[in-house]
Amino acid sequence: MTVKLSVEGMTCDHCVRAVRDALSKVPGVEQVVEVSRERAEAIVDGGPDVGALIAAIEEEGYRAKAG
Repeated sequence: MTVKLSVEGMTCDHCVRAVRDALSKVPGVEQVVEVSRERAEAIVDGGPDVGALIAAIEEEGYRAKAG
């Protein structure tokens, strides 16, 4: 399953790395396919809980929602 999230607040490469690292630690994530500051989105493969993905992003200080 591929999950696409909208992510607000990423302003630099550090932000992209922080979101990528946070998502990679969520149980069920097989691969972080992409985190794009320009498109304000993150895409992951696997079977993670969407709420857990959003929580991981928000713990890093960014806003996220499914879709």
